[in-house]
Amino acid sequence: MMKKISLQWRLTIIISVLIAAICVLLNVLLYNTGIFYIDSLGNSVLSQNQDPGQGQDTNSDQEDSTLYIEFSQEDWRAFAERFSIQVDDSKKDYSIYSWILTVLITLAGGGITYLVSGYALRPLRKFSDQAAQIQAENLTDCRLDEEGVPEFRRLGESFNRMLDNLSESFSALREFNGSAAHEFRTPLAIMQAQIELYEQEEHENVDQETAEMIAMMKEQTSRLSHLVKSLLDMSELQTIPRTDPVELQSLIEEVLADLSSLAEKNGVQLIQKKRDDLIYTGSDILLYRMLFNLTENAIRYNHPGGCVTLSAEENADHNIRITVADTGQGIPKEAQERIFQPFYRVDKSRSRAFGGVGLGLALVQKIAELHGGAIRIAESSEMGSTFEICLPEKEL
Repeated sequence: MMKKISLQWRLTIIISVLIAAICVLLNVLLYNTGIFYIDSLGNSVLSQNQDPGQGQDTNSDQEDSTLYIEFSQEDWRAFAERFSIQVDDSKKDYSIYSWILTVLITLAGGGITYLVSGYALRPLRKFSDQAAQIQAENLTDCRLDEEGVPEFRRLGESFNRMLDNLSESFSALREFNGSAAHEFRTPLAIMQAQIELYEQEEHENVDQETAEMIAMMKEQTSRLSHLVKSLLDMSELQTIPRTDPVELQSLIEEVLADLSSLAEKNGVQLIQKKRDDLIYTGSDILLYRMLFNLTENAIRYNHPGGCVTLSAEENADHNIRITVADTGQGIPKEAQERIFQPFYRVDKSRSRAFGGVGLGLALVQKIAELHGGAIRIAESSEMGSTFEICLPEKEL
């Protein structure tokens, strides 16, 4: 149960329990002490009962400073009975008020603890907010203040060192991917050229077994070339400027026009829901690639006679919302969280048949994040899937 409660509420509950325990202990001690003295006072009064006429003489009255009040026997019995009742009522009232005061002090202490702990944990909340905004592209922009609260200073220093190490690792990884892709591209291009040249020159003298082997080699080298191109694209994303004024409706039209032949081949209808003209500041090349990849996937994994619908609009938060909806087979729930991971395929056999390498959606997510946005699967079922891209509004 406590694992699901925030640290602020944990501190509030623990300190409130301690305050309540201390108040109960003090209440018990004060109650017993108060009752003792009330009983002592009652016994002292009631022990002064004397018969009328048996009081002290005049001389002793003058010498003794104690005040005596004489009652008749009947008046004394009535007074003693009322006084005993009053003492009992006072004891009950004292008990009730003391417990009410205990509860009020506990509640007040809990409220003060909640407010004070919230203020004390403010640096931790700031740390949590900064950690939530960390991405591979902005590691150095999320450094913690090392001159803050002493208790968090060491944590900030360790966290910043971790960010520096991660930034260096990501940079080295990007450089390796780019270098490896460049090194692969040349020999693959030579292999493809030699295979095509051999096929052209020897196509009449090639037997069926050799022709099948050549076809297989062409397919595999083509896949490798596509993979190398995708790796190069991903390694060079950050070097592309994102300051172009992009007309989103025109960009969608361009994407649909370029994919119209593929859609016609697969028997899929392309639909654009036109809204108001929207101009977004970003990379025209990257945004085109993002929409192209999403739309191409929606066409390839659709049913004959199905449709793909694209729309772009400004939502209530003044952000840009782009949706790509299809009428395909849907995405299994267990695969929806992993579908944007590099090289992950929902249906490996179909992906290979289409020539995919598993980097298309990873590239889409990367482009959205580079523009400060995000992509998610809004809905997916046997009736189709809807991808939603949210991009923060930028002023030109």
